[in-house]
Amino acid sequence: MMKIALSIAGSDSGGGAGIQADLLTFAAHGIHGTTAVTAITAQNTVGVRAWQALEPAMVRAQIEAVADDMEIAALKTGMLANRQIIEEVAAVIAARGFPHLVVDPVMVAKSGDRLLDPSAESAYVERLFPQAALITPNIPEAEVLLARRIRSVDDMKDAATALMRLGCRAVLVKGGHLDGDPTDVLWDGSTLHELTTPRIHTTNTHGTGCTYSAAITARLAFGHDVETSVRGAKQYLTTAIKESYAPGKGHGPVRHLNSGAVSALGRATGPQPKPRTY
Repeated sequence: MMKIALSIAGSDSGGGAGIQADLLTFAAHGIHGTTAVTAITAQNTVGVRAWQALEPAMVRAQIEAVADDMEIAALKTGMLANRQIIEEVAAVIAARGFPHLVVDPVMVAKSGDRLLDPSAESAYVERLFPQAALITPNIPEAEVLLARRIRSVDDMKDAATALMRLGCRAVLVKGGHLDGDPTDVLWDGSTLHELTTPRIHTTNTHGTGCTYSAAITARLAFGHDVETSVRGAKQYLTTAIKESYAPGKGHGPVRHLNSGAVSALGRATGPQPKPRTY
């Protein structure tokens, strides 16, 4: 029986990020993807022109409609837009007891602009993080959550352990914003794992965070543990970036249906080099 995953996130009219990226990533992993749209955006590869959040009750209705009909094996959150939506999403997840929640705390745009007010940011910590199997902040988001600067891999390790104390079961701090080869730090409660890949010099990186968290969600849906899911997802994302393309005039998306994507997760999640542990 095909596994089913749910993305609770915003819609990207340009097709590179948000629920569009999540659905492509699920498909690349042989997962049936379902969605609960939280916001609609008017955007393309150049930028976001406008966006509008949906009513929280409508977001909940979408989640419940899917859950009433299908068995959700794993789910992720992306753009949640405001505190009211975060609280509604957290409430229905708690009531339904969904397994394998991945929270991508979309708080800061690539430009550095804040996407949520402080009350919404605190709602992540109070309502969603305690239910999360994994949270996946990038460095600007981790800085917001911890009110501290992160300037090195050592800082990322400290941040990962500090974020764990906010209630989640595992933390992945993504290090693409630092200079040099991108290094991510995974803290699973017992071991700090450092995952480094060569930097790929391209401007076509739109939707990388969405894609990464969706790939992790897909692998959790198949029953892989968090470390295995993260390592496999990073390998998948690296290939997607290598094969990225530019459909428009700005920053293009990664290639979700890439040469490393296999529906059975065979080659993509087979034996891989272990990251360094600390």
